[in-house]
Amino acid sequence: MDKRRVWDSFFQGLTLGLAYVAPIGMQNLFVIDSALTKPRRRALLTALIVLFFDVSLSLSCFFGIGRLMQDHAWLKLAILAIGGLVVIRIGAGLLFPGKGGDDGAAQTPQSRTSQSQGLAQRVTSKFGGGSELLHTIVTAGVVTWCNPQAIIDGTLMLGAFSATLTVGQSTPFITGVETASALWFFGITLLVSLFSHRFSPRIVTAMNRVCGAVVVLYGVKLLADFAMAVL
Repeated sequence: MDKRRVWDSFFQGLTLGLAYVAPIGMQNLFVIDSALTKPRRRALLTALIVLFFDVSLSLSCFFGIGRLMQDHAWLKLAILAIGGLVVIRIGAGLLFPGKGGDDGAAQTPQSRTSQSQGLAQRVTSKFGGGSELLHTIVTAGVVTWCNPQAIIDGTLMLGAFSATLTVGQSTPFITGVETASALWFFGITLLVSLFSHRFSPRIVTAMNRVCGAVVVLYGVKLLADFAMAVL
């Protein structure tokens, strides 16, 4: 495999990783809250802890479901089709917030984050009392692994792309995904910490819509790969 294809796979993973991790959700709200309310060193430590859990989740999604799809061709086709549709749905939800048919009882990212932090507080009270570091670790784990939507989205998105890659392309691709996570979590921590007074709801909305457009394009690519595999 030549260097050009390696870099192509890496940058494909990098762009998908940024589009996957950037939309404002429970992890990002936790990181942003830390950057706004804690000293910069503590906020960067929080970003590192969140990154650890995010990497563990994405690796599990990518290699776990990908290995199964290599052994079962029907599963590969099903994931490509379902994954493509779900990825487009995720992107459309970012492009057109409020039009996804969610009812008023749906929880917002803020409410889910508050619930996660409450769960973390109950856990840390049993294993170390008021340890701030332990509370940060538990909360980061909760907002990552106890978020069913993140697990579903990661499995369908990363698992679907795993099915389209060769063995030589998989390593640079997932390296790109993890690099994107590191750039995002550390980057957003530094930006929010330095320029918190300049952030506005319009900036957040614009960022989500750009990410949504990228995600939709990737979903279309998955459906195209499905159609080619069937034909």
